[in-house]
Amino acid sequence: MGDMPGYFRTCFQTGRLACLAMLVSSGIVLQILACALYNNWWPMLTVIMYVTLPMPLMFFAGSDTSSLYSESGSCWLDATKFLTGASTVGSVAIPIILKHAGVIGWGAMALELSSFFVFVLSILCYLGVSEDDGYSRF
Repeated sequence: MGDMPGYFRTCFQTGRLACLAMLVSSGIVLQILACALYNNWWPMLTVIMYVTLPMPLMFFAGSDTSSLYSESGSCWLDATKFLTGASTVGSVAIPIILKHAGVIGWGAMALELSSFFVFVLSILCYLGVSEDDGYSRF
């Protein structure tokens, strides 16, 4: 990308950020549709997990996120990994538990899980964009 003109590079970066914004927006729309189409707002419980998911990373890991990918001896980083994993599993488990209890239907569960996978895809795309262009993670 070093030999491209500056205006083309700026347009390309803006397009990638717009694509990320559309991914996150479509995840939010799927989340709301799972509730609105079936007139049952119980699936919104997963929003609690989506909100608590980055909290351990922000509080315990700080700006040193490279240590999250390695094996560490720090109990704070181990707690961060555990709490983040528990929130991620909870994001998938809540719609499944609600379906098993008969509170929501198959369609709402499918929309909830597809919303989760769209959010995961957008996070992975963001990590790819942030490593290429130097955007900060927090």
